[in-house]
Amino acid sequence: MASSYGSQTLSKDDVNYRMHFRMINEQQVEDITIDFFYKPHTITLLTCTVLSLMYFAFTRDEGNPDSNVWVGLILVISFFLVISVLAFPNGPFTRPHPAIWRMVFGLSVLYFLFLVFIIFLNWNQVKALMYWLDPNLRYAKREADIMEYAVNCHVITWERILSHFDIFAFSHFWGWGMKALLIRSYGLCWTISITWELTELFFMHLLPNFAECWWDQVILDILLCNGGGIWLGMTVCRFLEMRTYHWASIKDIHSTTGKIKRAVLQFTPASWTYVHWFDPKSSFQRVTGVYLFMIIWQLTELNTFFLKHIFVFPACHALSWCRILFIGVITAPTVRQYYAYLTDTQCKRVGTQCWVFGAIAFLEALACIKFGQDLFSKTQVLYVFLWLLCLVSYFFTLFIISLL
Repeated sequence: MASSYGSQTLSKDDVNYRMHFRMINEQQVEDITIDFFYKPHTITLLTCTVLSLMYFAFTRDEGNPDSNVWVGLILVISFFLVISVLAFPNGPFTRPHPAIWRMVFGLSVLYFLFLVFIIFLNWNQVKALMYWLDPNLRYAKREADIMEYAVNCHVITWERILSHFDIFAFSHFWGWGMKALLIRSYGLCWTISITWELTELFFMHLLPNFAECWWDQVILDILLCNGGGIWLGMTVCRFLEMRTYHWASIKDIHSTTGKIKRAVLQFTPASWTYVHWFDPKSSFQRVTGVYLFMIIWQLTELNTFFLKHIFVFPACHALSWCRILFIGVITAPTVRQYYAYLTDTQCKRVGTQCWVFGAIAFLEALACIKFGQDLFSKTQVLYVFLWLLCLVSYFFTLFIISLL
């Protein structure tokens, strides 16, 4: 059986494949209730874009060269996001609005291109760019140079334990809550959490801040912060799985309170997909794909620490937390697209956001290796080999247990 697709005649399998790929790469909004927010408005957008460009070009003071560059960059990014709204795919999500996810994809493309640009600079040029972004970075020091880690681990007091419950402990807890919402699997979340602690041990010879006392690593990190975040995230997942998703049009709601509630609920999922990364019939390709997912996740986490260590900026700097927030946002559609690629036999290729995310992870690692050659020259290959071996052993042990 064949179907017509433009000037081509496609088989039933080809039609199903294209439908499944569009579902994860170009999700369409069903039951549109307010047409205005989902019509293209391309002419209006073009008019506003041209008028705003004319305003900024002819009315602002051009006497400050640095200000000119900043305004130019901001407008380039802004107009690129406008093009993203017009041309880029929606991705797998439609809430709160597909245009937001198109802009998220546009920002990820810009970041990808920025990393490509950075790789072709030399060290002095990169530092000059960083100092231009923030002159205070000239005086930044590595945390490992001013702090000591894993000191007097045998001294365990309530005061010392409570001192570890700071903003970073809350970040661990909240971060793992968000990760659990994305991954939606106790087994895989605990696997990534525990193997990350192993990653810290094996890369401790390169990053001194990975050195932690055993009670800090096992009790505070794995059990309390990570474990508590995983439990919270999975609890929310269970709640969302049990909900009945029937959306009423805001036009059909007559009370003001009801309309406000419906507007707020626009920022919640339109539906909830139950995920099952493993099953007894999992193919070797699917198992390998989940393992690759875990490796890329670990690589992305490692990039966070290597970037701030090699390029010398503190964890509280905007370069650090803005990147973490940005990576967290683009991870959401990435995980959804990757899961569909692994589990849906009709999906033959990964979504565009997933592809860009993978490229970003490897380009960040490449930038770290290029500009951190002195650091990576100290790498002990045996530790890296043992790290990969431990990840493989732990992962496949967990996989076998999950099938029993």
